[in-house]
Amino acid sequence: MMRTATITRKTKETQITLKIDLEGGEANIDIPSGFLTHMLESFAKHSGMGIDVKAQGDVHVDLHHTVEDIGIVLGQALKKALGDKRGITRYGLAKIPMDESLVESCLDISNRPYFAIHADDIFHGFVGDLQLEIIPEFFRALAFNAGITLHLSVFAAGNAHHMTEACFKAFARALSDACSITGEEIPSTKDIL
Repeated sequence: MMRTATITRKTKETQITLKIDLEGGEANIDIPSGFLTHMLESFAKHSGMGIDVKAQGDVHVDLHHTVEDIGIVLGQALKKALGDKRGITRYGLAKIPMDESLVESCLDISNRPYFAIHADDIFHGFVGDLQLEIIPEFFRALAFNAGITLHLSVFAAGNAHHMTEACFKAFARALSDACSITGEEIPSTKDIL
């Protein structure tokens, strides 16, 4: 089964093309943020998915539009690649430590978009070239466009790099489990997701 998708999104603020292969492949990231490149490479590695992203944006303003729009396009590509979701596990849970940081991702590929981040008010300042307040916006855009219910819980944080990377790794591992094929039926009593 081919579970791939390519999405292109062009607005006055950004131009993004993203390809995802749920079965694996390389991570080729060409975007105007070194830190988000690192996070997407980590996502690809820990999800076992191939991802190819090329993005340009109005970075003379800041990275907000570009980062949020990459989340939108990644969510749309995931939804398209999953198709009718026949045989998927549907649910995923992963708790990832990264030194002093501890993050849990709990998700349901339900076609009922929802996002919550359970953390103290810690997404402020910068990590590398990225404003931390954009991280929740990225995951919200991804979840709503993929049709995923996603809860991220930050149990411990110290170093902003570690905390953010733990968010991406926990999401990647939970998503990998949820997307894995473990049956032949659509995993819902409604027979549709």
